[in-house]
Amino acid sequence: MKTIVSMRDIHKSYLGQQIETHALRGISLEVKQGEFVAITGPSGCGKSTLLTIMGLLDSATEGSYEIAGIDTRGLKVDQRTTVRNQHIGYVFQSFNLIDSLTVFENVALPLEHRGERKEVVKAAVIEALEKVGMGHRMQYQPNQISGGQQQRVAIARALVGKPDLILVDEPTGNLDTKNGDAVMQLLLELNKQGATIVMVTHDSRYSGLAHRQIQLLDGKVVAEQQVKSQTDKEVA
Repeated sequence: MKTIVSMRDIHKSYLGQQIETHALRGISLEVKQGEFVAITGPSGCGKSTLLTIMGLLDSATEGSYEIAGIDTRGLKVDQRTTVRNQHIGYVFQSFNLIDSLTVFENVALPLEHRGERKEVVKAAVIEALEKVGMGHRMQYQPNQISGGQQQRVAIARALVGKPDLILVDEPTGNLDTKNGDAVMQLLLELNKQGATIVMVTHDSRYSGLAHRQIQLLDGKVVAEQQVKSQTDKEVA
């Protein structure tokens, strides 16, 4: 099985007012193609910091990180942006949709940044929106649809470029239980179709649906649990 994520001895420190804060302390992990991994732990344990480094939105203070076989050490900002655009889809807790754009235009952004032809963009956006059940809302704007629907659009935007890795940060954090369950069910379906997903969540009901759970505490991996079978898992 192909290795999508390989992290070795990742440290992250922040220096502020003469105090150094250690967010991550020597994290090593791998994610294989087709896995669904949940990263769990209490608030402030480093979950989101780890995800932002994985998503190349931030860089480690020490350690090495390879995504889809690409060593990210020493990459310049524009190189990191290119790798992120081609290999990573990111789903934020707060959706991060642009209100002035339609649903279609929001989902098209990653492909437009690649310089894809209009007809290629159109076909890929329609396919991604149909996959998440939002094809009927493509001309709406984000403020015209519900929170659950906005999260589905955000997932379509992450999917549209067919990335090697989808990163999901607290996908149900801003949703009620019904919409949260629906979004989790969608992620499970996408994983069954082959998507490699790493999800940060504080919700044990959702983390239990992943293939593997990695628990963080004070910036370190303190436990890792493999779930034996995920064949027929669905949100209870």
